Order: sequence, then C-alpha cells, then structure tokens
Amino acid sequence: MWYRSLTYVGLLVVGLAAAGSAVAQEPDRIFDKSTVWRPLTPNDKLVVYGIDDPAVSGVACWYTQPEKGGIKGTLGLAEDVSDISLACRQTGPIAFKGKLSQGEVVFSERRSLIFKSMQIVRGCDTRRNTLIYMVYSDKVIQGSPKNSTSAVPLAPWGTEPAPKCADALKG
Repeated sequence: MWYRSLTYVGLLVVGLAAAGSAVAQEPDRIFDKSTVWRPLTPNDKLVVYGIDDPAVSGVACWYTQPEKGGIKGTLGLAEDVSDISLACRQTGPIAFKGKLSQGEVVFSERRSLIFKSMQIVRGCDTRRNTLIYMVYSDKVIQGSPKNSTSAVPLAPWGTEPAPKCADALKG
C-alpha cells in the first residue's frame, strides 16, 4: 500500500511541474459577468481573459472560464469546472519568433489547489496554412474531455505577405 502513496505523490509532483513550467505570461482580465449571486461572499462568475501567443506575434487568444465564489472560492480551495471556451484571431502581421512544435503549450494555469490544470496548446495545419489552438482541462489522475478549438488562418496583413506555418515547424 505504501507504494501506491508514492505513485500518487510522484504523479502529483510531475503534474505540478508541468503546469508551472508552461506559464510564460499573466493573462489580461478583460471583464466578468456574475452568474450566481451570493449574499455575503463573492459571486460565481464567468471571466474573459486575453493572452498573446508568446511564440507568434500578431496572434491573440481570448478564453472564458467560470470562477467559483463563496467561501471556498475566496480562499482558493474551490475546484473550478472544466468548461472553458476559446477564440483566437490574427491581430497584426504574423511573425514566428522561432521554431514551433505541434501541440506546444502556449499557456497553462492551475484550476484547483492540486489536481487540475487548464492548458492552451498550438498546432499547425500545413495543408491549410492555419494555426490551430486548443484549450483543455486535465487532471493528474483521470483527465477531462472538456475542450474547445479555435483556428487562425494565416493571411496577409497590409502589404506583408502571409507566412507559411510549415516553415516554422521543427524538424
């Protein structure tokens, strides 16, 4: 039985290390909307955040996620649900800052005290010259099927020609 505890501790350490390593920026809080009124503590709400892709200038993503209020939410002990929506768009001329990997983590954050995290990952559809972004929530032990996908077709911007995402892929 002691070996089971060591296995869980090992999974926990690996999960926390992976979640912490991908956070490159703090998201911008755009606005929120209360969904459940609570008389003496903060309300439950939907919150919209914005981030810029750290490896691709000219692309931004916005995601909406629920945040729990109440006593547990105030103390940071509530486990937020996995329902997260995502929209990504070209916001200027696109330039790749380096080589990209398929499924590379763009942004990650914890969604509960220990076990759950939210991640935004990026891929390149070379046939359609489109960047694909996916947000999903995962748990260290059992995972979660909740996800959302957004696509950014690479288009010319002003007089700048459209870059090819295939040229920016590693290997």
